Amino acid sequence: MDRRAFLGLGGAALGATLAGCTGGDGSTSTSTSTSTATSTSAADDSYTVSMAPVGDVTFDDVPETWVANNGSWADMGVALGLEPPKGVWLTGRYHTQYYDAIDGLSVDTSDMVSLYQDGVSKELFYSLDPDVFVMDPNFLTNRFEGWSQDDVDEVEANVAPLFGNCIYAQHYPWHDDYRYYTLMEGFEKLSQVFQRPDRYEAFEAIHADFDDAVADVVPAAGERPSAAVLWGVGNEPTQFYPYVVGGGTGFKHLRDLGVTDALATTDVKDFHGSRAAIDLETVLDVDPEVLLLRGYESMTAEAFEDTVVSYLESDDTAKRLTAVQNGDVYRAGGLYQGPITNLVLTQRLAADLYGVETTLYDEERVVAAVNGEA
Repeated sequence: MDRRAFLGLGGAALGATLAGCTGGDGSTSTSTSTSTATSTSAADDSYTVSMAPVGDVTFDDVPETWVANNGSWADMGVALGLEPPKGVWLTGRYHTQYYDAIDGLSVDTSDMVSLYQDGVSKELFYSLDPDVFVMDPNFLTNRFEGWSQDDVDEVEANVAPLFGNCIYAQHYPWHDDYRYYTLMEGFEKLSQVFQRPDRYEAFEAIHADFDDAVADVVPAAGERPSAAVLWGVGNEPTQFYPYVVGGGTGFKHLRDLGVTDALATTDVKDFHGSRAAIDLETVLDVDPEVLLLRGYESMTAEAFEDTVVSYLESDDTAKRLTAVQNGDVYRAGGLYQGPITNLVLTQRLAADLYGVETTLYDEERVVAAVNGEA
């Protein structure tokens, strides 16, 4: 399709060149100036944006329609003032209720489709027909069986380019040979794709002030409670998938709040490596001061208390947990965070963990940034 030209290849070589330095939030980074990341041809309106692992991607026109890998990238699009993506990997894990915390923000996902529907259909990629797929092609070919590099090449040739990097976690072995991006680095790349650098710059300033505000409310290391991050299985959980706090955007709010990871010094294996669950007896052996449970983001705080917490308080083993006895069981926050949802989740966790009552970011300033008025 002549209005969508994909020029990039050689992503692995690019990734090997760029990888090496560790960024402030645990992702790899480089000292390359972002001012050279986008190039525009003087002869026409085309422009090129570079990102590992896809390399250089040239756009003849600014994309209007798009598909996002997950809620991290979808939220970045909201921050850029875009229409919602046509699809995400799983719509149920794009928690748009987070926007309810900011007056003036809402996202209509009624027409959004899940890319994963007992597999990922190439025909669905054709039928969505966006101007760009914002996703890491290696996620498609490595996350599950069914897609080959030939399939990716076909979609890029016949539908639209893929542009993205799997940044929400840092545990996939197929990602070891090319760099990760921090949340804001990924956001800057997307702002270049959609030619909206003003929104990125506004959020960069918002997050700089937010980081300072967060640092001011985090207690000294010895005064922070120990917390275990677990994915509860069902609303009456007796099994849990353990998450050791690591790199990637999915753990950013935990790192920024200096969460003392109760699992990090135990023999409990991280779910990302073991894919195994632990039982309540194992949780009791660790006995963290706080339980941060994933898998319940679709619930309100009240519904979470009335179902999950209520069950734990009644279970013979769970009710012996220090966190349950002290009323310190909270939702941990979703896996996928962008520049807006990270603000909301960090604020919520600061209140749960440290009793912070002051709002750490300016809601009106966020809305103004989304609207291009900052």
